[in-house]
Amino acid sequence: MSFLQVTGISKREEKGWVVKDVSFSQREHQKIAIAGETGSGKSTLLKMVAGLVQPDTGSIFFEKEKVFGPAEQLVAGHERIAYLSQQHELPEFLRVEQVLRYANTLDAQDAEQLFEVCRISHLLKRRTDQLSGGEKQRIALARLLLTSPGLLLLDEPFSNLDPLHKNVLKTTIQEVGETLGITCILISHDPQDTLSWADHLLIMRQGEIIQQGSPQQVYYEPKDEYVAGLFGKYNLVPAELLQGIVSDSQANSLFLRPEQLTILRDGRSGLRGTIVGKVFYGAYYEVEVLLKGASQPILVRTDNAQLLPGAELFLSLTADSFWFLSSDVV
Repeated sequence: MSFLQVTGISKREEKGWVVKDVSFSQREHQKIAIAGETGSGKSTLLKMVAGLVQPDTGSIFFEKEKVFGPAEQLVAGHERIAYLSQQHELPEFLRVEQVLRYANTLDAQDAEQLFEVCRISHLLKRRTDQLSGGEKQRIALARLLLTSPGLLLLDEPFSNLDPLHKNVLKTTIQEVGETLGITCILISHDPQDTLSWADHLLIMRQGEIIQQGSPQQVYYEPKDEYVAGLFGKYNLVPAELLQGIVSDSQANSLFLRPEQLTILRDGRSGLRGTIVGKVFYGAYYEVEVLLKGASQPILVRTDNAQLLPGAELFLSLTADSFWFLSSDVV
C-alpha cells in the first residue's frame, strides 16, 4: 500500500458536492501540489486527509492505518499528519521560544536544526506581536514540525506574503522535505509555486480531479483550456493557419505556450505575422503577433528589445511535440 492512499472520498454540503469521488495515492517523499480555481474543493480535500473534516464516503489510509474523521474520534486530526492553514494562529504576547517550547517533542539538537531550517533562530526572543506575516507563518510551520509529523499539508501557505517573505518560505518548505525528510502536499494559486516544486500535480474543478500528472505534462499537455489557464498564458493557433507546418486532421487548434514560439531573425519560412503590441516583464518581452489570416493575436516571449509594433516577422515552432485542443469556452 502507498504511503498515503485516498480512495473515493466525497463531501456534500447544502449547495452540493464540495469534493466528489476523489482518489489518489502518494509515495513517501513525493511532493504533490493541488491546483484549481477558488471553490474547487482543494482545502476541503486537504482537511479530510488531515482528519479535520469528516468524509461522507470513501477512505483515507496513511502509513497503512485508517485516518479517522472528527465524527469517529474524540479529538479531530491525526498525530502524524500536520495541517498548516492560511491563518497565523499564534498566542499573543508570548516570546517565540515559549510558544515553541509548549509544542516541542524533539531533543535540543534536533530542535535547533529545525529552527535553522525554518529560519527562525534569530526570532526566538521576540514576542509574537512583533512579527511580520512571513515570520509568523514560519513559526507556525516550526511549531507543527516540532511534533514530528510524517506528512505535512500546506494550505495556501504563501497567501498574503510579500515577495521577499514568500521566497524565504518557499526555500524553507523545500528544505523541510530535503533536510528533514518530511513528505508534503501543497495548495497554491500561483503556478510558479507548484510547477517549480512538485513532482506530481492534481488539478481540481467542481470537487473532482480532472487531470493529474507531472508538472511538465500538465503544463504542456493540458486536458482543456481550464487546466491550461491555471498555469499561465497560452495560444490556440487555428489549424487552417498551420497548413504545411503541422498535420492533424482531428485537431481544431494547436496549443502553444508563449515560449514555444521563436522569432526568426532571418528567413522567409514559418508563420508570418505582424507585431501589434509589446510588454516588458523584466527577464523577457512578451510580443503580441497577429498571424496572417488570423483574427486574434498570439503571444511570443523574446529577449529582443528592438522589436516594435508594426514590424513583420516569421515564427517557428520550438515545441518538442505538438498538443492540440478544441477551442472550447471555459
